[in-house]
Amino acid sequence: MATQLEIIAEQQRLEHLARNTYIDNKSYSSSHENALSDGDEKGKGENVNNIGSSTDIQTRIASVSRNIYSDQNAYNANNKNALSDGDEKGKGQNGYNIGSITDIQERNNLLSRNVYGKANEYDSNNKNALSDGDPKGKGEYNNQVGSSVDILNRIDNVNRNTYNESNGYSSNHPNAISDGDEKGKGENDKLIGSATDIRNRNESVVRNKYGETKRYPDF
Repeated sequence: MATQLEIIAEQQRLEHLARNTYIDNKSYSSSHENALSDGDEKGKGENVNNIGSSTDIQTRIASVSRNIYSDQNAYNANNKNALSDGDEKGKGQNGYNIGSITDIQERNNLLSRNVYGKANEYDSNNKNALSDGDPKGKGEYNNQVGSSVDILNRIDNVNRNTYNESNGYSSNHPNAISDGDEKGKGENDKLIGSATDIRNRNESVVRNKYGETKRYPDF
């Protein structure tokens, strides 16, 4: 005997089935009229070369009618609107042309301002690349490197430099060894440090109550 819960459930199921458009003898499937594109808003599945609802089809027809490309005028790399032929549309290489008319005009304008060209190519041997006494070239030329400004600055720096080929700085240079001035600090005849270093060290040693004759105890 069915329980009260089962009885209510069966009643509810029958009520839902009564509202359902699709029943056993007219079940919904890919072949149902409401699943096929047959001119209404419900079905969208392919049906005799049609796909989509009536709105889909109308929108597609409107879009296609606005499209200038078609089977007879397919857009590809060889279409006139893809080639650089003097209009604003095509940019693909066509002969010696590349780009739209605006691109070509802009390129020609830039080239006209460029001091370098086929007759005067810029490379490592161009006068404007070589250090020949002007501010442009910096590449090595006749034992010179840098622009005229670079060379002048280098000469000025070298003139201020204490050290040169005849007075090279090394570990044995007077300004590198501790000889009683402030410059050299390298060990020299048991001395290490500048004059200030030595003076400070001597003062510290004098203040230290421990020394050679009174060692700090080693506990």
